[in-house]
Amino acid sequence: MVGKIASAATAVSMHSRRSPKSKSVEGDCESEALKSDGEGETEGKDGTALEAKMSLLNGITVIVGSIIGSGIFVSPTGVLKYTGSVNASLLVWIASGVFSMIGAYCYAELGTMIRLSGADYAYIMETFGPFAAFIRLWIECMIVRPCSQAIVALTFSVYVLKPIFPECDPPEDATRLLAACCILLLTFVNCWSVRAATRVQDWFTYAKLLALFIIIAAGGYQLCRGKVEHFTFEGTTNDVTSIALSFYSGLFAYNGW
Repeated sequence: MVGKIASAATAVSMHSRRSPKSKSVEGDCESEALKSDGEGETEGKDGTALEAKMSLLNGITVIVGSIIGSGIFVSPTGVLKYTGSVNASLLVWIASGVFSMIGAYCYAELGTMIRLSGADYAYIMETFGPFAAFIRLWIECMIVRPCSQAIVALTFSVYVLKPIFPECDPPEDATRLLAACCILLLTFVNCWSVRAATRVQDWFTYAKLLALFIIIAAGGYQLCRGKVEHFTFEGTTNDVTSIALSFYSGLFAYNGW
């Protein structure tokens, strides 16, 4: 027992009497190791980080452009056509807004419960499994999105060609050709440069906001002048199919939620 204590004391004494040089060498090695680890982490972060190509203003215009889609310029015609009167169309707009607000609240609740990226795909994956999520994603990519873009492009073509054909409808071939060229041009811009795509998004958002401001201001001016003779339920349809189509048109404008 005494021998073990003596050997332990000797080892401690030898350790404490090591030269300062050896201690400094070990300290330098440890610091170099820590430094190399830190550099590796920095390089790793730099290697995985993406260059920021969108400013705060670009992000705001993208979100505003997604919420206020071009459907607002397409849907009013369908809502008024299928309801048959101005007051009935206003009720459809209000009901569509309430329905969209409820849907937005549901998505907000899902976002707090399922904290995963992927929106609909992630929510359906967690709830119904991979097969339903896969089907939903492919329907969105192959049917819903292309059809929505086709509707907007065709409407844009009609509005552009209408001044050229003021007394008749524009030719279908010309409308489809211009719509196809519009889609191809925007696709090329998005593939070519992120900055160019954000600039196009910015200008389109500004144009939409300006057009909406002009429409709202003109409507408010006419109301102030007392022109309310069109606010009636006269001509309101009772057909269930027409009412359903009017809701479909109204909800298309609220698709941004």
